[in-house]
Amino acid sequence: MNNNDRLLRLRYAIDLKDRDLIKAFELGGVPLTKEEARAVLTKVQDKHEEDAEKNVYEKALNNQVFDAFLNGLILLARGPQKEKTAGIAVQQSKDIKYINNVLLKKLKIALSMTTEDILAIFAEVELYPSKGEIGAFLRKEGQRNFKPCGDKYMRNFLKGLGIYNRKK
Repeated sequence: MNNNDRLLRLRYAIDLKDRDLIKAFELGGVPLTKEEARAVLTKVQDKHEEDAEKNVYEKALNNQVFDAFLNGLILLARGPQKEKTAGIAVQQSKDIKYINNVLLKKLKIALSMTTEDILAIFAEVELYPSKGEIGAFLRKEGQRNFKPCGDKYMRNFLKGLGIYNRKK
């Protein structure tokens, strides 16, 4: 699963409109035009059979740009911090190895979720991680109990988030 897939699934799960998507990128410090936003969300149609199964998008997102989008999403959802004018957008890391963990952490912040909410979202897709496992996903990389969040968990989390949000 690449960052474009994550963005597409997240956009569906939280019902993010084009203007909000562009605004989140802008707040994250990565200005994006409407055409570029569509390119990020559009898969390339290739006639070669071997490439047809790959998820190739017109414009690929790297981890830093996706992280900037997530920072902008937090600012869009919660507003800027009162104490610091720059807020979260300044706190971008140089090299992101575990983007699924970053996505889970930042969605938890942006959507004001608790661990119980995350467990309820996973339960929507009949996946039942423990509280300790969720805590391990949310820990800082390099901590003793840190655990990488795999694509399986992230796919199911985003699917469950869509179901959970539509039930409200």
